[in-house]
Formats: sequence, C-alpha cells, structure tokens
Amino acid sequence: MSPWFCKQTVNYRLHWNIVWERSMEVLRPQLIRIGGRIYRKNPIQEQTYQHEEEEEDFYQGFMECAEEPCDGYEVVQTQQGFQCTVKAPSLLYKHIVGKRGDTKKKLEVETKTSISIPKPGQEGEIVITGQHRSGVISARTRIDVLLLTFRRKQPFTHFLSFFLNEAEVQERFLKFQEEVLEKCSMDHGVDSTIFQNPKKLHLTIGMLVLLSEQEIQQTCEMLKQCKEDFIDDISGGKPLEVEMEGIEYMNDDPGMVDVLYAKVHMKDGSNRLQELVDRVLERFQASGLIMKEWTSVKLHATVMNTLLRKDPNAEGRYNIHTADGKYIFKERESFDGRNILKLFENYYFGTLKLNSIHISQRFSVDSFGNYASCGQIDFS
Repeated sequence: MSPWFCKQTVNYRLHWNIVWERSMEVLRPQLIRIGGRIYRKNPIQEQTYQHEEEEEDFYQGFMECAEEPCDGYEVVQTQQGFQCTVKAPSLLYKHIVGKRGDTKKKLEVETKTSISIPKPGQEGEIVITGQHRSGVISARTRIDVLLLTFRRKQPFTHFLSFFLNEAEVQERFLKFQEEVLEKCSMDHGVDSTIFQNPKKLHLTIGMLVLLSEQEIQQTCEMLKQCKEDFIDDISGGKPLEVEMEGIEYMNDDPGMVDVLYAKVHMKDGSNRLQELVDRVLERFQASGLIMKEWTSVKLHATVMNTLLRKDPNAEGRYNIHTADGKYIFKERESFDGRNILKLFENYYFGTLKLNSIHISQRFSVDSFGNYASCGQIDFS
C-alpha cells in the first residue's frame, strides 16, 4: 500500500468523523445539568477558535437553551433587593465579561440585574444583585451555562492516576522496548522515539480541568471522601496487587497504530480494581469535576504513542481532543503494529502493588521523573 493511499485513507476517515460528529450535535444536542434541571445547548457554527470572536455568537446561541431559570440557587434578600454569588476561577471571568464587556452588559440588561466580577487575576466571587428574585436567578443560570461551556473548552490540566513506576515493571518495559526494536525496527514507523518514558508509566482514571488552587483542594477533599465512603471497603485497607500483562492497540487497524498499551488486571482474578476506579469516576462525574463521557474506566498503560515521535512530552489521546469532544488534529505518523502484536501479545511486564491514587499534573515532573502530584490518598 503506497504512503499516498494511506494518507488519503486517514484523511477520508477524519473527514467522515467530523461529518458524523456534526450531524450528531444536531440530532443529539449537548445537555447541561444545572441545579437539578437539564438544559439543551444548541450547536452553533463556529468560524474561529478565538474566544473573543466566538463569545458573541455563543451568547446568542445559548440564550435559547437557558431561557428557563433554575430556582434551586441560594438567593439572599437585602435592603436593595436580592443577591446571589457565583464561585468561579479567575481564568473564566473573561467569558462572562465578553468582548468589550458586551456579554456582561447583555446579561445585565436582559435580566435587569447588576453583575460584579473581580478584576482579572484576582480570585473571588461573582456577585449578582437585582430588584427581582427571578431576574437574579435567571442571570445566575445563564452565567452557570457560560462557565460550564467555556470550562469544557479549556485543555486538561490534571488527571487521577496510579503510578506504575516500580523497578520490576520499568526493567521489563525497557526489555520490551529493546526486543521490539531488535525484531520489528524494519516495520513502518517503529523507532525508539515512540516509546513511553518508563518513569511516566501510569494508569489514568479520569482527566480533570482544575483552574485554581481552590479547585485542586476540592479535588483532594473529594478523593479523601471516596476513600472513606468505599475505597477502604474495596481495598481492605491494603495495596491492590495487579499484573501488567499483554498488549492491545487503540484504533481498528493493526497496520496503522497510534497508541499501543499494556493491560492490567488483579492478580487474584477479582474485579476489585475495576470496581474501585469506576466508582471513583462516577463520584467525580456526579460532582462535575470530570465530564461524563464513559460509564467505565478503560484501564490501560500506554507503552507506545506516535505523538512522542515529535513531542517527548505528549500524553496520549488526551492531546488530540478538547474537553468538549472536539478534535484537535495533530500531525502524526502511525506505525505498523502487526508484528509487535503477534510477537508480544502476552508480554509480561511484571507485578505491582497499587497503593495510591494521585492527582497528577500534566506537563510537569517530580524529582523522580514521574508526573508531579498535587495530592494523593493511600490505601494502607
């Protein structure tokens, strides 16, 4: 098969992926849950990804889906009327203000309220005041929709993970790399640059967008609550002993692979690890800290990734998707994984004792070369 044909095939797939996703946006519009009510976010045609230009169009589009205010907010009566506050990271203030302040002005005029927003870079609360309670609630609902929508456009900053950096596994991984290069280096796209850094081997539970120290602390507290509510019961207060064995690929063509990963399972044959991570995912999705895309965690440890060919800091498929599901296509050269899958299908990477869940920070490393951890819980 010629390189030109392969490239055309990939372009064809990407084209129909985009067409399919856009059609599904119309047939199954995104639903946003706020205060116990569900709002429909109607799709709008985006001509640019510049926030300043898209916000004006977005405001017009989102008005229809937020027309029914939620009455579940805490509204305080004051001498001047009514007041409600909204906590939000300062990074998102600009989306409430809008270009030249237009979004904020429209909100105030249409809800007959006054909206006070802290200065850029200053953490605080957005304060909504008005003469009528319904107007304050309406403004709060619309601000929440704006905040949620633009939060989903932020790149992922952190992720919940298990570290897989025990010495045995790292040594076996390096042996795997050595043998693959020895036996399969003549296969298209296979070279040393696409192998994971052994110090960064990990299992991902879920991706996070944490935009302030307060949100990082909130995540730490939720993780501690998970430990008290169910993690201790599932783990028995002891590390989970697992085996890292076998390899699998992400896409549907073993001749054009972008991500190859190692599989992980409980050594005792139980389903405790899967149950634990699924319940953590469910808890974080319910809180809104993780967007609900899956009902179950696909446990995997990336061992080869074509994004690493040009960017040693690339981090798997999460680099080519935004949080709201849109694609960011990055140039990458797939590799032929057929021989690797045949020769190393059941490769044994070793045994590990998983004893901690970390809040890992993307694009950062600690003194050991692993992802920097902003917080963790231990099983024992």
